[in-house]
Amino acid sequence: MASMKLKLKFLPRLAATLMFSAATALAQTQTVVLYSSNNTATIEAALHVTKTKAPSLNVQQVTDGTGALMKRIQAEAKDPRGDILWSGGFGTLGAYKEYMTPYKSPELAAIPEEFRGPDDLWVGTNVHLMVLMVNEKQLKGLPVPKTWSDLMKPEWKGKFAIADPDTGATAYLLIYGLLKQFGREGLEKIAANAIVTSSSGATYKGTARGEYPVGLTIEYAAQEYVAGGQKEIRLVYPSEGSYLAPEGMFIVKGAKNAEAAKIFYNTLLSKETQQELLIQTFRRPTRKDIRVSRLTSLPDIKSIKIFPLDQTTASEEYEQLVSLWNLAVNKAR
Repeated sequence: MASMKLKLKFLPRLAATLMFSAATALAQTQTVVLYSSNNTATIEAALHVTKTKAPSLNVQQVTDGTGALMKRIQAEAKDPRGDILWSGGFGTLGAYKEYMTPYKSPELAAIPEEFRGPDDLWVGTNVHLMVLMVNEKQLKGLPVPKTWSDLMKPEWKGKFAIADPDTGATAYLLIYGLLKQFGREGLEKIAANAIVTSSSGATYKGTARGEYPVGLTIEYAAQEYVAGGQKEIRLVYPSEGSYLAPEGMFIVKGAKNAEAAKIFYNTLLSKETQQELLIQTFRRPTRKDIRVSRLTSLPDIKSIKIFPLDQTTASEEYEQLVSLWNLAVNKAR
């Protein structure tokens, strides 16, 4: 009986302790609303690291295309619902500076200047490379192309695919690079020979299925098929120079969870997260302290010739480029 009374005496104290512990845990949990155009595998790879580096961070996801999310941020400017956007092409981000909050992350020391936005408004989290994705089974006697110029030759007519530049940032930057490197004449030769697809996805998926011998596309997407065991798929980095398409993130101006957004921002820039994204999704890091060739079969960027492009100028010349491309495609018909 005395034992029962003793237990009853301590029950209120135990309940109070449990309530205090729960309240403390709740207070420590921070929520951040993520707007992201990345696919599920990419987001999950980042969140896997976040659970270790920032276990008290609760990340709520809203996914859509970059353009749609930017329009949403613009519409919500007076009452922001999102805290951080990840990710968008630098050209796209540059058009929405007024909706960004500057933030100088402690991780910036590892990020080269070329992958940083002006005034710390945004920063690159990963960078895409444009490659020739070759399906060797479908070449039918044609040699493996080594340059963009190879595809301008008559024998390549109808033998390679390229996405319409009006369908996405990476497709646009690829066409923009070809124009800057080879001029209008070179662009017209590419347009005359190419099969124009509705999206970047249609290009690399079609090449993997054998619909096209060659696809002009994004490195990470092509590498997924190589890693998946398709031995006939080969990545070619054109000897004339590949094109870089960095993607970045920013904290939304007036974000309700600004401090939590900074924690997530730092986590996405961390070496652990960028390594995980590289290993799991082949997204090339912007950090200079990660050796890509040690973690994957991809080459280090220092070993690849890059044709330089100005991302800001690329964004400003969007309408002009799309118009030139459409004229070139119509001329070829």
